[in-house]
Amino acid sequence: MLRTTPRLTAAQLALSLRRAGGDVFTTRRLILALKTAIAAGVAWFFAPLVPFADAEYSYYAPLGVLVSMYPTVADSARAGVQSLIGLALGIAIGFGGLAVVAAGAPGIVGVALVVLVGVAIGGIRALGIGRDWVALAGLFVLLLSKNDPDDFSSSYLATMAFGVLVGVVANFVLVPPLYLQSARDRLSELRAAVVSALDRAADSAGKGEPDATSLREDGDALAEMAIAVAADVDEASRSERANIRARGVGGVHDENAQRWWGLERATYLARDLLDVLAQHDHLDERHGDPALLEAALRRVAELMATPPADEEMTARTDAAWRAVDAYAASLPGGDEAADPHDQPGLWVAATLARITDISRRVSDALA
Repeated sequence: MLRTTPRLTAAQLALSLRRAGGDVFTTRRLILALKTAIAAGVAWFFAPLVPFADAEYSYYAPLGVLVSMYPTVADSARAGVQSLIGLALGIAIGFGGLAVVAAGAPGIVGVALVVLVGVAIGGIRALGIGRDWVALAGLFVLLLSKNDPDDFSSSYLATMAFGVLVGVVANFVLVPPLYLQSARDRLSELRAAVVSALDRAADSAGKGEPDATSLREDGDALAEMAIAVAADVDEASRSERANIRARGVGGVHDENAQRWWGLERATYLARDLLDVLAQHDHLDERHGDPALLEAALRRVAELMATPPADEEMTARTDAAWRAVDAYAASLPGGDEAADPHDQPGLWVAATLARITDISRRVSDALA
């Protein structure tokens, strides 16, 4: 079957490229890399001055910076604290391993016990990123402390803590990240993807022969994109915490939250609609009038594509309701249906009505 529209929208293509290339060349990643490099240099330079730490172990300070530098200030602070707790637990386990070896056990037994206990304790989810440091810190103490485990352990922990502190302060002071605008853009991409999927569904409906493969591909793409956008919106929300740049941006936060509320539901409903249409090779009397279904899909897509403050919002909302009502009127009544439990048209009409109502509610909230 010939396709009248491209299989990939601009938003979906951008998403594919983003996943393939990651965030290597994005502005936010380059800024994070620069801040981390500066913080690591500062931490290494001043590490010899850290109390209770031997200057010989200054190289652990940049490591502390690395474990604490995350895209948001709140994440940096949390990761730093979790890492230090994991290190402290690992050091304690390392001392236990040293005690076992001192008691006469072979070194291989000490290593095995430290790894066994460290990995087991690393299963505590509350430790977060610190889970990865428990066994590692224990091995460091056991294998690298030589004849002075107390000095190594105190230097290790103090220097790492200093690096974590430098990393958190650097993230707070040096262009603290704020991703609200980025989240707004991602929400717009998701809205465009939903609109495109509804338009392509309208193409299939107008022909009376749904392209099941195409519809399912669109549904899968929307599901993947929704997951990615949800992560971006959540990261944007976290970036506000302890951020000096977050003052006066409450309006953008509220707008993003309201838009995500609507888009999350509209995306789920659109995927369900696509799935219902994809279950049949051709439309029959259960689906109502194909022309009216196509018109309803078009009007709902146009409504979703309309920004909340647009002067056409009210007119397009009314047009969507009229189109959905006209399509619903073309469906067979309950006494006319061969199987009252097999009426896909009713599901489609109800879904389009729900998407229309959600769009109206979001528009009213943001107007």
